[in-house]
Amino acid sequence: MVPSSSSPGSSADASATAELPDITAAYPGPALRLAADGTLAGANAAAEELIQGDAGLIGELRGWILSSSVVPGLRSVPVEAARGPMVVEWAAVPLAGGGALLLGRDATLERQLRQTLTESRQRYKDLVEVSSDFAWETGPDGRFVFVTPKGALGFGPEALIGRDPRDLAIDEWGDLPLPFDTRRPIDQAELWLKRRDGQPACVVASALPLFGPDGAWAGARGVCRDVTEPALRAAELSRVRNREKLLAHIVHTLRDRVDAAEALRVAAAETMRALGADGCRIYLAGGPDGALRTAAEFGVDTPPALTDGGLEPTLDAIAAAGEPLSTMLDRTRLLGARTEYRQAVNGAVLVWRGDDADPWNEEDRDLISGVAAHIGIAQAHLAYQERLRRLSERDGLTGLFNRRTFFERLEEALARPETGASALLYVDLDNFKAVNDLHGHQQGDTVLKAIGNLLTTGTRPGDLPGRLGGDEFVLWLGRTDEQRAATVAERLLSGIRRLHHLSASPDKPLGLSIGIAVHHPGRGETAQELTDRADVAMYAAKGRGKGSYAMAAPIGERAAGRGGADQAAVVAAFGAAEAEPAP
Repeated sequence: MVPSSSSPGSSADASATAELPDITAAYPGPALRLAADGTLAGANAAAEELIQGDAGLIGELRGWILSSSVVPGLRSVPVEAARGPMVVEWAAVPLAGGGALLLGRDATLERQLRQTLTESRQRYKDLVEVSSDFAWETGPDGRFVFVTPKGALGFGPEALIGRDPRDLAIDEWGDLPLPFDTRRPIDQAELWLKRRDGQPACVVASALPLFGPDGAWAGARGVCRDVTEPALRAAELSRVRNREKLLAHIVHTLRDRVDAAEALRVAAAETMRALGADGCRIYLAGGPDGALRTAAEFGVDTPPALTDGGLEPTLDAIAAAGEPLSTMLDRTRLLGARTEYRQAVNGAVLVWRGDDADPWNEEDRDLISGVAAHIGIAQAHLAYQERLRRLSERDGLTGLFNRRTFFERLEEALARPETGASALLYVDLDNFKAVNDLHGHQQGDTVLKAIGNLLTTGTRPGDLPGRLGGDEFVLWLGRTDEQRAATVAERLLSGIRRLHHLSASPDKPLGLSIGIAVHHPGRGETAQELTDRADVAMYAAKGRGKGSYAMAAPIGERAAGRGGADQAAVVAAFGAAEAEPAP
């Protein structure tokens, strides 16, 4: 209740009452006076505004004053003022004659700030607890003193508090500063940490350093966001783009080369560089016995593992495997993939590194797999080019060089610098027309094929067997003197006797007439002149009764025409009957 120290009507009460209007008018905030019975005895303009906006204000203040048995003190009262909701803090002063003087203070902003601060603290607490990021703080010793209640990186908070963050750092950081012990603000720094299971985790950290009153470093405070999956996806995307870029370069290289063999050599070089290998070899199917043969190779040194004949099982495994195959062979790291065209295996790609290099990884396997897919197309192109070249260079029936190709190759051979003699054998079939007349052209084709096999048997690299047309054949023997040429002629004459069963009749036996022209470098003899000498010698042998060979006169001596029998053109002629089979 409101205390009273004097009765109404006294001079002291009158004096105090008389001074109250001046006090309320001078007060900067709302001020009012309640009489002893709780009715409003006076109010300044600010209080009148509040009373008009909230009719229940006087009743609430009256109840507060009357219920107080001691000095009322302070009370915050919400008010619906004309300008909106307010919170007014009232201070009540008892009056000597009864009643009370109430002085108000606008506490709306203060209350709102206090409430906002309380809400922001709760909001921060809620956000930290539900966020995928984890907040942390380190102390002066650099160890965790606070972490998010749910922990981080698979660790609970009890396993992290008190722990040195550097225990979680990947070794490559070494002595470099981390966000956990930073001396300057850090924003969105990426680093790799170790999870509880030992797996790497990529996090993005933001941190602020903490300093004590004396300016000494007192720790750091920040947040980390786990971005491992996006980082791995970005790394994989980068690898894919890099692989596609390298593959595009190799594809363009293959397309820009008309010569498929040259394209494969360039592809081998680019594949080696793209994979960081020491060398690359490209194999093509279709070798002897169906084995893979080398179509292109690029590298500084070929390791023994690729030269000692022990590679065949590995190549067979690569050709049989549906995916790239990596293995170690003789201290050499091999990585290979088969090549295909229209779902048929047509070769393989093989790269190698030394055993001191890094092992092949999944990215390497993906890259060589993509390379192999495109090289398979290039190999099909190469095989097609080789087939066209064979068709254009070879006689379709016997497989020997045709007339055009033979003379092109012969001119190339004559143009090369040689230190010794070579020889051209001009070979003509005896009694071949009778085979066609009596047994038909199919039997004649069988005879021509057999002569083709006879000419190619025992030839060396660089020798050129050819068919000029009809039943006329030639054989160029590089690095061959008169004796060696005669030995080959005797072998051919011996071989034709084994084909007598293909003759038209016993009185028309198959035979060969062979003219031999020995070529000596430096005498300026052309391919046509050499062929003419051998042709004349062949007719000389045929004129001696067929089934023999004759040696042409050296260049410069007079030679008879194709149908002549001038013996000055022939050094010697030997009958087939006296010739023994060559060993």
